[in-house]
Amino acid sequence: MPPWLRVRLSASPEVERTRGLMRRLGLHTVCEEAACPNLAECWAQRHATVMILGSTCTRACAFCNVKTGLPDRVDTDEPVRVASAVAELGLQHVVVTSVDRDDLPDGGAAQFVACIEELRRRTPDTSIEVLTPDFRRKDGAVAAVVDARPDVYNHNLETVPRLYRRVRPGADYRHSLDLLREVKERDPSVFTKSGIMVGLGERTDEVLSVMDDLRESVVDFLTIGQYLRPTSKHAEVARYVEPAEFDAFAGEAERRGFLLVSSSPLTRSSYHADQDFRRLRERRSQSEVLHGE
Repeated sequence: MPPWLRVRLSASPEVERTRGLMRRLGLHTVCEEAACPNLAECWAQRHATVMILGSTCTRACAFCNVKTGLPDRVDTDEPVRVASAVAELGLQHVVVTSVDRDDLPDGGAAQFVACIEELRRRTPDTSIEVLTPDFRRKDGAVAAVVDARPDVYNHNLETVPRLYRRVRPGADYRHSLDLLREVKERDPSVFTKSGIMVGLGERTDEVLSVMDDLRESVVDFLTIGQYLRPTSKHAEVARYVEPAEFDAFAGEAERRGFLLVSSSPLTRSSYHADQDFRRLRERRSQSEVLHGE
């Protein structure tokens, strides 16, 4: 592991308080389930990304640490507990994600809607970011979530199209791009966001091509981070990308017109999402003033 990926663990008591809160409310977090390297830093600040619809995924992506198997039943009380956690943590911005639920007729879209509605009722000043699965073959699912008016709609491409069959089986690159375009077409006021991992064997020109595709789908915010292998059963790390390359990716993305770019070895979809949202909103306001909108 190169030195720029070595994470200092926090001894903050807030980490255990955050863990205890999630256990008490019976909630899952992608921080734990996906073995995020930033868990200690974020939880020390009482920031956690809630993962709804259980902890078992219907897919088996080669990069992901979330377990695959028979999914849990949909818990209709979960949205209330999510809102309770956000209220207790005092979050100004919350990210709600989920496992893939190909077993459900709507892919779990109704649970996202219920969480958004409950958060609006319980914590009206909290901005809401959803990180959804691709809802492939789930007609009307994306529209339902967009119509619930999250502040940010995130859906990750994860990698370049050439690597999809190996890294992201069951998904379709073009479908994911179309999903992001649909969000923007349905409600232009919703910020759109996507992310990829590098270090899986992609070429630089392929990363730049993904950026172009995302801008064609009018995506506002891009995250780029280093892929880290969760276990020996997962896809191998092809290489550790140096920080200077992440800076170069950021420069290329900014030149393509993304409103905001987060590109670093430890960048993850939800890492510093609260700070990023504030910056996004400020930049949109500045753009509207500049263009007289």
